[in-house]
Amino acid sequence: MFTETASGARPARPTLTQLLDELRPGDTLVVWKLDRLGRSLRHLVDTVTGLADRGIGFRSLQEAIDTTTPGGKLIFHVFAALAEFERDLIRERTTAGLAAARARGRHGGRPSVLNRHKLQVAQEMYRSGQYTVAAIATTLGVSRASIYRRLTRSGHRRVG
Repeated sequence: MFTETASGARPARPTLTQLLDELRPGDTLVVWKLDRLGRSLRHLVDTVTGLADRGIGFRSLQEAIDTTTPGGKLIFHVFAALAEFERDLIRERTTAGLAAARARGRHGGRPSVLNRHKLQVAQEMYRSGQYTVAAIATTLGVSRASIYRRLTRSGHRRVG
């Protein structure tokens, strides 16, 4: 018998890891409730599928699911289908949200370290020919890669 004291939402659960390592083909993992095993429906499905692949049964007392029986397997496959459906919905919503944001002129990602003023200074320093890209980067407090990236975008030829 194993007792987990860590929250099911925590990614590192050493007791669960130890339990899963000790299970052998023909064993059945019994839990009080489904939420004791998985952080999410997807995690639960992955864990139980991994057990099944290793020849290990799964049983939840509260929900009366037993994957060693045909009915229990059916219920669990329904859960797996729901998890896949949920992932697809999330993907569709994310794609639609990103498209709507782009239509409003918003672009995702981290803001550039080179604001308009710094970019203008970088371009002037570069055009003068007196400064290396490394010197420009040091002066502006950014990386050389940022300077190269922005100068390339603004039409300057890349230098080696």
